[in-house]
Amino acid sequence: MKFLDRLALAIFSIIIFVLAVLLCLLMIGWFDVELVMSALQYLKSNEIASNVTIGVSLVLLLLSLKCMFFESYSKEDEQSREGILLENDNGKLLVSRDTLENLATNVAKTCDNVENVVSRVLLDKDNNLIIFINLFVKSDTLIKDLSSGLQEKIKQTIKDSLGLDVKEVNIKIKNITNEKSETQVAKAEKITATKEVK
Repeated sequence: MKFLDRLALAIFSIIIFVLAVLLCLLMIGWFDVELVMSALQYLKSNEIASNVTIGVSLVLLLLSLKCMFFESYSKEDEQSREGILLENDNGKLLVSRDTLENLATNVAKTCDNVENVVSRVLLDKDNNLIIFINLFVKSDTLIKDLSSGLQEKIKQTIKDSLGLDVKEVNIKIKNITNEKSETQVAKAEKITATKEVK
């Protein structure tokens, strides 16, 4: 967050806090409405106070418009949202988020008991990789073994191919499919054929 954004947020927080306190005091009866009216009357009648009030109001209006409609990102922030920027003596390499997600998905698809994979990659402000994997697995899967092996395999693959450390690999089993594997189908067909021959 840039300095101007932090300043605008601080100013608006203070203004909202003061208005909330004044409104509460007015509703309880601990603060006199006439006092507020006399302060407003003074601001309106005094030329210097009126000009300062208009100037402050315009600045606050512009800050509010900026905060509402214009996001402020530096080039580094935009690049980090797109992926991870790696630099060396020869130049720069931007590894996109899609590339990281596809890499994690391809690693997960190599596991035998995985039916379907959806992966998502998050980058925190320190460029730490956090990977979320949603899996559909076959019914005969040992989920604990699959998940721990898959977590290590994804971390190691990304480390080997890109030189990046993965902070977390979070796996969510979305569903267990009831489809039989090819070997189970072949065994069932063989048993059926054997019974028919007898």
